Amino acid sequence: MNLNDVRKLLDAKICVGEEYLGRQVETCCGSDLMSDVLAFTKCKTLLCTGLANMQVIRTADMTDLCGVILVRGKLPGEDMLKEAAQNKLPIMSTEYTLFEACGILYSNGLRGCSRKAEEQ
Repeated sequence: MNLNDVRKLLDAKICVGEEYLGRQVETCCGSDLMSDVLAFTKCKTLLCTGLANMQVIRTADMTDLCGVILVRGKLPGEDMLKEAAQNKLPIMSTEYTLFEACGILYSNGLRGCSRKAEEQ
């Protein structure tokens, strides 16, 4: 699955980084706790979150996330957009809740970051 597939599944609006929608997505993490994202994500992970602040960008940079989906129709501020563009981090926004967005992605074959998900 790539980010463009994700965009279609979640009917997401591209906020920044349209040129990176061909990136592959191997796993997904749904969290508003950036400490969990730091602890559990892997390379090529997509983050679904309700947080629209600079901490998301910093966390994404440290963990090499492939992209961010903001849920519940949240939109990034100008500072977040600028920093995401500099870090080549695509950000999209969907009207789905965190639970719904993760469920849609899971039901379409995207797995989580847990060891249990690796066994499936």
